[in-house]
Amino acid sequence: MNAMDRLYGVACELLPKVRATQWESIATVAGWLGKALAQDGWLYVFGTGHSHLLAEEVFYRAGGLAHAVPMLDPRIMLHEKAIEATYTERESGFAAQLLAQYPVAAGDVLIVISNSGRNAVPIEMALAGRERGLRVAAILNREQSDAWPSRHPSGRKLADVAEVVLDNCGPNGDAWIDLAGLPGRIGSTSTLIGALIIQLILVQGAENALAQGVAPEIYISSNTAGDDHNDQLLHKYKSRIRHL
Repeated sequence: MNAMDRLYGVACELLPKVRATQWESIATVAGWLGKALAQDGWLYVFGTGHSHLLAEEVFYRAGGLAHAVPMLDPRIMLHEKAIEATYTERESGFAAQLLAQYPVAAGDVLIVISNSGRNAVPIEMALAGRERGLRVAAILNREQSDAWPSRHPSGRKLADVAEVVLDNCGPNGDAWIDLAGLPGRIGSTSTLIGALIIQLILVQGAENALAQGVAPEIYISSNTAGDDHNDQLLHKYKSRIRHL
């Protein structure tokens, strides 16, 4: 079996594993989101490094919630100074400064993504969110998180401070495929499974809000007939969402 078939096989095995092991926790977070949306609340999503991709997954896209906001800063992303981002995500104090730039309120939902769950910034973002009264969930790799010590002064990991932990069911180190001649594995699935978990929360949260009598605002593809619809949302929220 070649590498492509092997990785495809891994992905096919992970989907039912997520269904069997994570469904109840996903439903819990979707319940928080439905309640928040029904009360005019918001979803915030945060991740450093490659995990920031999952924060952007919720933002300003076809079928996405208008009340979903990524928490982004170039210093912990990869498009400008990737090497520095690796070290910045280990620094205490950064998370509180970033959270202060967003108008979060008690009852809002915060999802923090970190594959390892061991670095200071995601841990402190979860702690700061809970201090502000947000409902805080984590998406991480439980196997990797359990295998490595925390880099936070408290010794705690993201799994220790989030209310609900969602496991992306990956292996220690994220990658799956061993190939002769390479020093380590290739073929990572944390983004694939993380995006699925995010979308499951979004769609079930929207359905839960509808069941409470509130239709959440969503974007429609601007490459179909969504321009006028989306323009109204952009005008409404541009002053509130700093990334619009």
